[in-house]
Formats: sequence, structure tokens, C-alpha cells
Amino acid sequence: MAIGIIGMMAAGAQNGVSESAKEQSAALRSDEVTPDARAKLRALEARLEQLDSLMVAYSGGVDSAFLAATTHRVLGEKMLAVLADSASLARRDMEQARAFAESLAIPLEVIATEELDRPEYARNDADRCFHCKDELFAVMEKLGKKLGFGKIAYGMNSDDTRDFRPGQRAAAEHEVLAPLAEVGLTKLEVRALAKAAGYPVWDRPAAPCLSSRVEYGRTVTREVLEQVERGEESLRQLGFRELRVRHHGELARVEITRDELPRALTMEMIDAINAALKQAGFRYVTLDCTGFRSGSMNAVLPVEVLKRRGA
Repeated sequence: MAIGIIGMMAAGAQNGVSESAKEQSAALRSDEVTPDARAKLRALEARLEQLDSLMVAYSGGVDSAFLAATTHRVLGEKMLAVLADSASLARRDMEQARAFAESLAIPLEVIATEELDRPEYARNDADRCFHCKDELFAVMEKLGKKLGFGKIAYGMNSDDTRDFRPGQRAAAEHEVLAPLAEVGLTKLEVRALAKAAGYPVWDRPAAPCLSSRVEYGRTVTREVLEQVERGEESLRQLGFRELRVRHHGELARVEITRDELPRALTMEMIDAINAALKQAGFRYVTLDCTGFRSGSMNAVLPVEVLKRRGA
């Protein structure tokens, strides 16, 4: 029987958490999670209890982390979190994903995926995400057969079904489960439940793969991804929290959240950003005045492509 998490703190998840994150988590009272979210959590636990075993595609983001942690509470050692190690995963994200799994003793397997070796992925068209997830799930299926796991799940939430995400088509083709979406959990509800559980990932900014920073039509290579990673890490060192370095060849287009933009718009900081991105290998640097927005690269895609949504 699953043990409810609302109103209790997951002590193991506090290891290595900054003081501010601890205070934020402790400040959340159990009654701040809506009754609807509570009901969805119970439905999620009931759904997971129906499974004999489960592998969870795990990236360390709040959705997959919450799903992995909940699955571990429900199924114990009959679950396995699977983390894909490839050039499209920033080393910082890899380390954080490992740390969270270790803090809760979640069984973890790190696998190598080779999506960059697929020409259809490297050419970087609107279906890039499909080929990435197709590679991931194919490798996980092989691992599942070896270890005796018959089902795979991933962290799609109900909000994701309304966005342009070709990877969902790969999930459907591989018959991958989406328990969070099945019970109707939204992104905000997942964050609220993760916060109530004391998971330090509850407010972690979304961190899609590094390839999502590369303009469509530009070939994705290890060198390009390393350049993006160096650029973004250098901006974090300058104190920015949520950002993207969009790769347009010799030009880096920097997106920073609007609440952080005022700090970026001083001559001293502009010079620091310019120097950091040129050090990462870009010839030209521009600061996007619209600020950070998720999926901004998709703005150039034809309407008929975007209408496909998750398909």
C-alpha cells in the first residue's frame, strides 16, 4: 500500500539542499495542496499499484523526479529509474539527477543513448524530439528485457498534451505509459506536491535537452552542444537562474527571464555577458528583449506543423 506524502517531509530529499530551499519547502502547509491535487495523487498511487514493475524514464526534472519518487514509494525495488547519458544532457543536469535519486535511494541505471549518430536527429528538423525519444525508448526496451521489466513510463503531465512535443508520438509507438497525464496532474500540481513532499526539485526551472537551443536546420553536433552548455553555465556563474543560449551559428541569442532582465541591462553586466559568450566560442552576442520563453525556437515552424501538438 502506498504511503501518502502530503503533510510529511521526505527527510532524505533534504540532503545537500540550500537553506533557502529548505525554508521554502518547510513553509508549505499541507492544506496548500488543493483537494483536486490530493485526489489525483491518490489516483496516481492506485494506478502504480496495478503494475508489477516499472521503469521510469528519468531526467532529473520535476516531473520525472516526482514520478520516479512516487513510483519508488509505491513499488519499492520493483521499479528502476533510467537516466540517459548523451551529449544533449548537460553535465550539471546529470549531476543533479544522480544526486536526487541517491538522496531517496531510488534505484538508478544510467544508460548511453546515441541519438546524435542518427542522421534524422542530427539534421535537426521539427521531428528531432521524436527521434530522440525513439532512441531512448528503444534502448530502455532492450534494458527492460534484460532485467525483467515489462513496462516503461515517462513524466509527461497533462499540460504537455497541449504543447508541440513530437516525442509524445514516439512514446505512443513504444506503448510508454504517462501516469501523471493519465490522472490529470498539471505542472503546477506536480510542483506543489513535490514541494509538500520536501523534494528540492520542486522549483527547479525546466531544463530541456541542449539540442532544443539549436535553430532548426542547423546540424546538431557534439561541438555545438558543448558550446551551448559552456555558454549557459557561464551565465549561471554570473548569477542568472533561468535562461537559454539559443545557437544561431556564430550568433548567440540570450534569453533571460523578465524579472532578471533589469540586472542584465547594465553596461557592466552586458560586457560580462558578451565576454562570457565569446569565450564560449560565439562571434556575436545578442540579448533578446522579449526575455525567456520556453519553446521560442518553435516560432519559426509552419502552423500546420504546430497544429500536430503531441502527435
